[in-house]
Amino acid sequence: MDAQGRGRGNDIDPADQWVLNPDTGDYELRLNHSAPQRPGPSPRRARSSGGSPGGGAGPGKSSGAGTGSGTDAPRGRSGASGRTAERPAGRRASERGTPERGAPEREAPEREGSPRRRRDAPEEPSAGRRGRRPVKKKSKVKKALLWTGGTMAFVVLATAVGGYLYLEHLNDNINTVSDDGASTGGFQKDKAINILLIGTDKRTGAGNEGYGDKNSVGHADTTLLLHVSQDRTNATALSIPRDLIVDIPDCPTTLEDGTEKVIPGSRNRFNTSLGQNERTPSCTMRTVTELTGITPDNFMVADFNAIKTLTTAVGGVDVCVAEDVDDPDSKLQLTAGPHTIEGEQALAFVRTRKAWGNKGDLDRIKVQQQFLGALMRQLKSSDTLTSPTKMVKLAEAGTEALTVDSQLDSINKLKDLGLELGKLNVKNLAFITLPVKDNPAETVKATVVVDESQAPEIFDLLKNDVSFTEVKQQEKKEKAAVAARLKGTKAPASEVRVQVFNGGAPDGSAQEMLRWLQIDEGVSKSENAGNADGTLKKTTLEYAPDQADQARRLADILGMSGSGMKPGESVTNTQGLPAMTLTLGEDFKGAGVSLTPPSKASDDIKKSTSTADKVECAQ
Repeated sequence: MDAQGRGRGNDIDPADQWVLNPDTGDYELRLNHSAPQRPGPSPRRARSSGGSPGGGAGPGKSSGAGTGSGTDAPRGRSGASGRTAERPAGRRASERGTPERGAPEREAPEREGSPRRRRDAPEEPSAGRRGRRPVKKKSKVKKALLWTGGTMAFVVLATAVGGYLYLEHLNDNINTVSDDGASTGGFQKDKAINILLIGTDKRTGAGNEGYGDKNSVGHADTTLLLHVSQDRTNATALSIPRDLIVDIPDCPTTLEDGTEKVIPGSRNRFNTSLGQNERTPSCTMRTVTELTGITPDNFMVADFNAIKTLTTAVGGVDVCVAEDVDDPDSKLQLTAGPHTIEGEQALAFVRTRKAWGNKGDLDRIKVQQQFLGALMRQLKSSDTLTSPTKMVKLAEAGTEALTVDSQLDSINKLKDLGLELGKLNVKNLAFITLPVKDNPAETVKATVVVDESQAPEIFDLLKNDVSFTEVKQQEKKEKAAVAARLKGTKAPASEVRVQVFNGGAPDGSAQEMLRWLQIDEGVSKSENAGNADGTLKKTTLEYAPDQADQARRLADILGMSGSGMKPGESVTNTQGLPAMTLTLGEDFKGAGVSLTPPSKASDDIKKSTSTADKVECAQ
C-alpha cells in the first residue's frame, strides 16, 4: 500500500507509524510532522475499517494524535459492527487533533532512538542521570502482523456484506407455490420428516423444446415420498408409479393469478394429480395422503432444467450400464460400463425408458432410483462438501431449478432442511417402489393399481418410523421393551380385569373390543368405559405392578408389543375392584387385529428394496 494513504510519504514505512501507548497498552497511529502540510479539506465521514487494506490494521483505540488532513487513518474506536464511528460534522478541529487554518504546527515527536520529553518540559541533563531507554524499531514480524490484521479486517467486512447480499440473491431465486393447507405445516427438527419429491415433464427452459410434447403443462412424471426417521439414522424413498390409478381428491387450489378454487377430484392416473385441470403440487400432496395415509411436511418440484443444472453443479454423477444404450427418443448413447454424466446426458439417462428391462415405467423407476442414489453419494462426498466452487454452484442450481412449497420460502429454511437430511448415512437410505399389479379393468394393459397384499405393510412401516434397512438401534430398543414387559407368568383370561376406553379409534371401537374380549377370548371381567380424555397415536395398556401377570395375558391376546404396555396405577371398575386401563388409539384397526406394529420389513419387501450406497448397473 502507498504510504500516501496514511497522509504522508517521505519514504517512511506506514507500519513504523504505529507505536505502543504505555498508558493503554494499545498500538496507536503517530504520524511524523517534521514538515509542514497544506491545509486539508473540511471534515468528512470516516471510512469503514474495510475501506482500504490498512484501514483496520491498527489494533485497539485510535490515538487522537495530530494527523495531516486528507489521511484515511481511523479516528475513533470501531464499534461492534466492524464500522468506524462517524465523526460529527461540527466537531472543532482542535478537538480532532487536526491543526486549524493558521494555527501553528504541532511540534513533531523525536525520532526513534532519541529521548522523549513532554512538550514545554525542561530538558534533562545528559550527565549524571540515566536517560530513557530508546524505543526499539519494530520487527518485520510485527509489521507483517499489523498489515495482515488490516487485510483480514477488510476480508471479514467484505465477506459479511457480500454474504448477506448473496443470501438475499438466493432468496430471490427461490420459487414457491402455496401448499393450500395440504401439508403438515412444514418439517420439524425433532420429528420424522416426510418430503414429497416431484419430477415434472414440463419442457420449459432452454434446450428442452426438442424433447417432444413441448406444450406439456407438467405432470407428476416421477414422484417419491422421502421419509426420514426421527433419529435421522435411516430414510426410505417410496416411488409412486405415474400410471397408477388412484383417487384424486377435491383440491382447494391457489391459482397463478392469486384466485382460489376447488378443483373436482376424479379416479385417474396418478400423474394427472399435477398440471391437469390447473392442479398444483398441493393436489399431488393431497393425493399422496389419500393413497398412503401419510401427510407430507413439504414438497419440492424439479423440472428438466433441475436435473441438468444440479448434476453439473456437483461435477457429474457416476452411473453404470450393463449393455450399450442407444435410445433415439431420449437421445441417450452410452457404452456398457461406468460413466460420469451431467447436464443433457444426465437428463437423457433419467428419461430413458426403452433401454431398460421391459421398456416400461416400472423398470425406468428402478434406474431413476439408482441415479438418485449416485447423486446422494456425490452430494455427500468430501470433494463436494469442501469445494466452495461446487457449493456455490449447488446453491445457485438448487434455488433456481427447484420449486418448493410456501413453508420453505427462504434460504435459511432450506438450509435447516438440508442440515437435517445431511445427517443421514446413504447406506441407510432405502429405495422401494409401491407394489402394484396390472389394472384388471383393462384388456390392453396400460395402467396399474395398488397391490393390496403388500402396500399396506409399507405404509405401516413408514407411519411407525420403521427402518427398511433394519437399523440396529431401533431393533435393540424394541426387543428390550418386549423382553422386560412380556417376560413372566400370564394370568388366565378369566382373571383379567380391564376397562376399555376409546382414545382415538373409530366410533364404536370400545364396544367392538369388549364384545370380542368377552365372547371370543374369555375375558369376562372387562367393561366399556367410554371415551378417554384425549387421543393417542398408539393403543396402550396401563397396569399396576401387581397386575403384571394380567397385563402379559391381555397383551398376548391383543398382539401388543412391550412398547405399548405402560406400568402405572390401577383404576377401580364398576364392582369396586382394581382393573387395568386399555386405551384404543389411532392405530386400532379392529378387534382381533394385532396391535404389534411391524418391527422390520418382510422378506418380500426386502427383495424389492435397494439402498443408496450400492453401485448397480442399469439394465
